[in-house]
Amino acid sequence: MADSPFIVEINENNYEQIVLQGSQQVPVLVDFWASWCQPCQILMPVLAKLAEEYNGRFILAKLNTEEQQAIAAQHDIRSIPAVKLFKNGAPVDEFTGALPEAQIRAFLDKHLPRASDGTVAEAEQKMLAGDIPGALALLEQAHKADPGNPRIVAVMAQVHAQNGDPAAAEQLLDELPPDEQEQPDIRQLRAMLFFAAIAADAAPEASLISRLEADPDDSAARYALAANQINNNDAENALENLLLVMQKDRKFGDDAARAALLKIFDMLSDDPAVTRYRARMFNLLH
Repeated sequence: MADSPFIVEINENNYEQIVLQGSQQVPVLVDFWASWCQPCQILMPVLAKLAEEYNGRFILAKLNTEEQQAIAAQHDIRSIPAVKLFKNGAPVDEFTGALPEAQIRAFLDKHLPRASDGTVAEAEQKMLAGDIPGALALLEQAHKADPGNPRIVAVMAQVHAQNGDPAAAEQLLDELPPDEQEQPDIRQLRAMLFFAAIAADAAPEASLISRLEADPDDSAARYALAANQINNNDAENALENLLLVMQKDRKFGDDAARAALLKIFDMLSDDPAVTRYRARMFNLLH
């Protein structure tokens, strides 16, 4: 292990070079350990095995917390083993405890570059340019070469959605592992498909507006109008209409307006509007 090019001991002299600067080029997995820590001794050979197997896709940096207390304190290490993954000079994910090898693999695979990533990026460019057949051909090629890359399935679902086939997109997303389905980009895509399906079955927007002018309490029309508005990137009015349905008719569609609001929050992610509208929704709930 000492002779491995993929495993290095970290101290104050090389920490900046290996972790902060080195992670600009390749991800660095820092293992915070101590000699008295039994779980550390269990985890250590598993990490070393993976570092060798991944063959340079990440560097394993081992930091003895007894000898390097200043660095451990800098990262607020309170219990060990603690493992942090660094990319571009900053920690991006972490875990504690001696996890099983399969869980560590899943942890790594979320962040490490894969051989198929370039093909997926090329497929995304074709999708944005409107070349749906070209995008799908590249993604099928990538999937054969790297069937374990969940990003391929996610982008393939996006291509089908853009091509007007939400059923195919949903089917692909259903095949993803449960933890992948909870990733923000997948939740955003599911929300987009949800509103696209509502809008596809609804009357034209002008007709919905006419119905609301005749009857402002027509919850079905207001709900469908909100779906149309979110599809047209008019999130503000969509949120206002759903809040109005929620305020006036909580029983509509078994509280469908609240569920739709949560999906818009998924779509908007860290948009400042989310905080405002979450607060307003909370006030209606309480």
